[in-house]
Amino acid sequence: MALPAPSPIHLLRSHSSAVSTLFISTDNERIYSGDTTGQAIVTSTRSLRPLASWKAHTDSLLGIEEWGSQIITHGRDNKLHVWTRPEESAFIRQGPATLSDLSTPTICYSMDVNALNYCRFSLVILAGAGAQEGLLAVPNLVESALADVWSLPSRQRLHAAIGDPLDTSATAFSDGRSGSKSGIIMSMHLFYSALSAPSSSTSTSELRLLCAYEDGSVVLRKRTAPENKQTVEGRGWEVVWKSKLHVESVMAMAVSSDCTVALTVSADHLVGRYDLLVGVQEVTSESTPAGTAFKTKHPGNGAIAIRSDGRVCAIGGWDGKVRLYSTKTLKLLGTLVHHKQGCQAVTFASHIDRVPICGDLKEDNSSSDEDEITVEEKHVRGRWLIAGSTDAKVSIWALMSFEKTST
Repeated sequence: MALPAPSPIHLLRSHSSAVSTLFISTDNERIYSGDTTGQAIVTSTRSLRPLASWKAHTDSLLGIEEWGSQIITHGRDNKLHVWTRPEESAFIRQGPATLSDLSTPTICYSMDVNALNYCRFSLVILAGAGAQEGLLAVPNLVESALADVWSLPSRQRLHAAIGDPLDTSATAFSDGRSGSKSGIIMSMHLFYSALSAPSSSTSTSELRLLCAYEDGSVVLRKRTAPENKQTVEGRGWEVVWKSKLHVESVMAMAVSSDCTVALTVSADHLVGRYDLLVGVQEVTSESTPAGTAFKTKHPGNGAIAIRSDGRVCAIGGWDGKVRLYSTKTLKLLGTLVHHKQGCQAVTFASHIDRVPICGDLKEDNSSSDEDEITVEEKHVRGRWLIAGSTDAKVSIWALMSFEKTST
């Protein structure tokens, strides 16, 4: 039986337009939100006051993400900006600062991108001893059905035009149907394969790109080109599998933090679940399809997120409701009801076991004694779910743990 619906514990009303994207820092200290006018706001989870509010883009924000000491924003104005992240000072925590009082983050550099897709970027952080580096996947500058991978901060295009929707003979869909033109990319996720990622520090893991398309299909590709070798026209990438579960366009996709499972939602009532560990040999045997469709009673979904422990997922509906499901079985766990308009963004705080809390209270030089929070408070914050709606509000919900308890 589904759980009774709680009420949000906090409502953020800093935006004046529809909230289009959300992100929470891995230490659960900062909420990032963006709206359809291009306004970006950083909010402290301790004080629930804005740390920064600025016009990041001249059009709607597609994505916003914290990257170390920087912030990446991606807008419908065909621009991607990298900003310096503002630090939370004791003055901001204690003072009644208004949005107009806050300083604007400094822009570090920008890139021209193709935002026709409404498809946000995907970032992979490269572990290394030097300056922070990453790989950035975005739709191709010219053809919205293809993907590019750039290196940051150098802004060099490492792989160009990944994927060829006109190639119908390469690989059949995993459910037995032959390939067809997929349309533009609706969502993408760049990651290193959990299968091949070694426990040692040697860089021999396999880079993969998961793309969801306008025709409802999802395609997993892996890089076969040597590391740091530039490729063009989609060369150096190989299809692992294709799966087509939705009849309508994929509206949103989420990948688990361990990169083993992906979920998709659409205008239909289906939730697609994909096994990212299934290899091409298993799929071609047709005995192990990469994707499974789960039927729900609620069509029209535009946002999805998976909790960091992989157990629970949240789906934001066009009806404004957020529904919680088991990631494994897609059994409904509960429904969160507050927003009267469509929910366009959802995100989970990091589970407390996955938050780097060692020395947290001592290393934060801006913290005073009264700013310190208890481990129990961190556990509560680690169970937060954050939702953004076209009603311009951001709701914060404190969820139960959903852990199985013995009777």
